[in-house]
Amino acid sequence: MASKVHVSLDVNNLEESVRFYAALFNMQPTKVRPGYAKFDAETPAVNLTLNQAKHCCLQGLSHLGVRVDKLEEIAEARARLEAAGFRTLEEKQTTCCYALQDKIWAKDPTGYRWEVYVFHGDAEKGETQPAGVVQEFVESVCCPAEKR
Repeated sequence: MASKVHVSLDVNNLEESVRFYAALFNMQPTKVRPGYAKFDAETPAVNLTLNQAKHCCLQGLSHLGVRVDKLEEIAEARARLEAAGFRTLEEKQTTCCYALQDKIWAKDPTGYRWEVYVFHGDAEKGETQPAGVVQEFVESVCCPAEKR
């Protein structure tokens, strides 16, 4: 078995979060228990667990992402998320974290920001912001100024 990244997220609403991640990963969870769900995905290679929890605020996490090989995979992820009722934001030929990328952004029901992106190459600039970007996706989405 290949290595996988494990990510455990506290979520406000387990049912809505399962719906979001099912659309993002194009699969149903591999395990669901009261207050808990697990996605053991092969592509991307991640073991994601969701734990129903209440917190005053989320700290220590900027965003998460799935790097894909083809632009078509971005379009497929966007279609799945939007069909499930989640808003997405598309960025083309953008510079984020010193890399040129095409991507979409989406927020899960708890507010975790996810990007699905194609990496085109390294860039000299840290971040560019395309015109017309929706504010809720911009705030701390990519390499926030205080972290650069």
